Amino acid sequence: MISRGNDNISDVTSIVGANLKEENAKLLATNCDLMKTKVHSCVESTFLAAGPLHKRIIEAAKRFGITEVPADVVSYLSRAAESRLRRILEKLTIIAQSRMESYKDDKWHEQGTDVRSQLKFFEQLDRLEKQRKDEQEREILLKVAKSRSRQEDPEQARLKQKAKEMQQQELAQMRQRDANLTALAAIGPRKKRKLDSPGHPTSGAEVCGASSDAQVVSGSSSSRQHGRQRITRVNLRDFIFFLEREKETSHSLMLYRTLLK
Repeated sequence: MISRGNDNISDVTSIVGANLKEENAKLLATNCDLMKTKVHSCVESTFLAAGPLHKRIIEAAKRFGITEVPADVVSYLSRAAESRLRRILEKLTIIAQSRMESYKDDKWHEQGTDVRSQLKFFEQLDRLEKQRKDEQEREILLKVAKSRSRQEDPEQARLKQKAKEMQQQELAQMRQRDANLTALAAIGPRKKRKLDSPGHPTSGAEVCGASSDAQVVSGSSSSRQHGRQRITRVNLRDFIFFLEREKETSHSLMLYRTLLK
């Protein structure tokens, strides 16, 4: 079977007038040229600028008595910096996403403390305490302002002046509030825009056109939503958390400088 197939191939090549060895050599030469052009056209680009990085490496090497630095060192250091930066960004992304993740609707998690509500409670206490002190000071100033003593010391005169300024400020606030209410009453309540009024019915063609336009708009908006990439924002607290958890930076000077910001 094999000899018969080879005979058929030799018959076809003899009829056509082609030499298989010559054609095979031409194909190999052509493929070799293509491979050479592809290899030469692909230039490796470094992550960091090669010129300044090579200069910094030479300056650092001179301190240890090294005068010549091969060009491969630049590419190796550039790849190492790129890999390190990629790992840092990946970890920071995970930290930021875990911070933004909410477990309120998760049935497997139960909220133990609510720091936000506690802070609001303390702020409300501070507000009430400040309001109580302001009321006490206001009563004292009003009492001083109503006093009719003929002999007044400088402190009492200062309190009377302060009470007068407070009354003027309260009167100005009341006038401003009345002016705002008058302006809102003159403008009147805002009317909602009616899309379809009952007195003007729409035709069937208009309804079809509106529905087709709505479908186009909804389709374009959905395509934009699918094409839009999710942006993860990393803040300073995430970076501090990363520095504290890393073995190389947990006691570094960069961490302490970041904590002082």
